[in-house]
Amino acid sequence: MPQHVLDLLTVDALLTEEERAIRDTVRAFVDKRVRPEIGQWFEDGTSPKELAGELGELGVFGMHLEGYGCAGTNAVSYGLACMELEAGDSGLRSMVSVQGSLSMYSIWKYGSEEQKQEWLPQLAAGLAIGCFGLTEPDFGSNPSGLRTTAVRRGGDWVLNGSKMWITNGSAAAVATIWARTDEGIRGFVVPTATPGFTATDVHHKLSLRASITSAIYLDDVLLPADAMLPRAQGLSGPLGCLSEARFGIIFGAMGAARDCLDSALGYATSRVQFDKPIAAFQLTQAKLADMSVELYKGVLLALHLGRLKDNGGVRPEQISIGKLNNVREAIEIARTCRTILGGSGITTEYSPLRHASNLESVLTYEGTSEVHQLALGQALTGISAYR
Repeated sequence: MPQHVLDLLTVDALLTEEERAIRDTVRAFVDKRVRPEIGQWFEDGTSPKELAGELGELGVFGMHLEGYGCAGTNAVSYGLACMELEAGDSGLRSMVSVQGSLSMYSIWKYGSEEQKQEWLPQLAAGLAIGCFGLTEPDFGSNPSGLRTTAVRRGGDWVLNGSKMWITNGSAAAVATIWARTDEGIRGFVVPTATPGFTATDVHHKLSLRASITSAIYLDDVLLPADAMLPRAQGLSGPLGCLSEARFGIIFGAMGAARDCLDSALGYATSRVQFDKPIAAFQLTQAKLADMSVELYKGVLLALHLGRLKDNGGVRPEQISIGKLNNVREAIEIARTCRTILGGSGITTEYSPLRHASNLESVLTYEGTSEVHQLALGQALTGISAYR
């Protein structure tokens, strides 16, 4: 990307040397490994299995967690990595987010020492893939209604139910499954080789095509007593994991937006109409200017939330501000960039329409825009509009 676009607000000056080094390392990986192939992966609806090991070697899985083979970086570094991954493709960032901020984080935050020792080193290295089963066919925005059950049978647990829209589902070696018990909602660490566990891929997708999306079915899945996450009870457990994942989205969406702007700017300065580059027309410059303003407002918002997270914590409603704003602006930037590209913009040769398509999913998962609006409304008024 041209330096003046990267540094329009001198954002690099707000980063430490280590943060810039981590960002640049992930960017180089995406440039070398992802960009040359992503258009074809998206068109074919594939996600190469070997990427997991390569991302493990890169050190991005659970990179913001401490111990157990995790890199232990700060939150801003993790966010910057998400930005670079999603500049490649939202599906790539989704894979890393689910692995680190949902699967690994659930075990790291709420698991027993035995669960951590068994799974976290494998997941951090990319030797195993994890997934996170909360959403169900009838319960997405309202997870409190989930129907999956875990019933005690002697000293064991028996799980029955189904989960839907599960990233990494069919590739996972371990799943964190949330189920209703007599004690309320609890989480379970479920090896996917357990009899009765089945995962099938969702096909015919128009979004996140270079990402694995699955349905999970649990038919009398028998687990030992120690499969339950001991430190999570009620919805606070899964919602705490979702807040972690949403943080990565706040940065990631700006990576997609930046890549779109880069693509549109490169095209506009080389595409000639009426005897001059289309970048010379006032309407094109107005689009580029407005998009750059929204991009860097979003980047600064993400960075601010990252600093808050590193300096003692960030509140859920603050995460909602970031997710709501940055995904909403990113999808608008992607659509506007497509207009600059004209007819060329509908092919996989250029990234904006692919990003726009992916961002339709990002707009929905980890809390829809409407849910985040209501979360902010409750924070402002003290009144819940959910019921």
